[in-house]
Amino acid sequence: MVYLLSMKYDELYNYLLKIHSIAKIGLTYSKDAYALENYNEINSITKEMLENLQDVKIERNNYFVQDYYPTPNVSTRTFIFNDKGEILLVRESDTNTYSVPGGWCDLYDSPVEAAKNEVSQEAGIEVDIVRLLGITERTPFKANRAIPEYMLVFLGKIRGSFHQHTHETNDVAFFSFDNLPMMSNKVTIYELRRFYDAYLNGETLID
Repeated sequence: MVYLLSMKYDELYNYLLKIHSIAKIGLTYSKDAYALENYNEINSITKEMLENLQDVKIERNNYFVQDYYPTPNVSTRTFIFNDKGEILLVRESDTNTYSVPGGWCDLYDSPVEAAKNEVSQEAGIEVDIVRLLGITERTPFKANRAIPEYMLVFLGKIRGSFHQHTHETNDVAFFSFDNLPMMSNKVTIYELRRFYDAYLNGETLID
């Protein structure tokens, strides 16, 4: 509480909004009844605090609806290679298909912070971001094309040893491009090879 009282208005607002967003994500994706109960409570508490802070009512169920202008979702993916030139892939628990570590950017994280966090959570490894491999609009490759997506693709370098990854993934391994496993639709084989070529040629792809 002392920490909250010492915050400036903008810091407190962003802090509450970050917690509120975590609750929203939990309510969307969690299947555990106990967790949903907790997320509901956090959602209600932070909603009330945000309303009091702004002196306005948050009437919509989806707090992140933008009235002023719709924008694409933004995700990151990080390509990581070993000394043999093999790529690090993670197997997603819900589909048992593989993908490049990455996901949606969280509120108030920089692109680099978002990329590092996703690799740590999904692959159980800390990385340094070496450079940007490219920015692509991957909407044509999505099953749901109603929500456009921009994907920021980075080149990462492993720092340290592997640690426990989250429940989102159930395998982490390096694969040769000549022997890739079944890939998820989050990064298609076409996209994978396109950015692999950019890595080999020292290029940065900008769509």
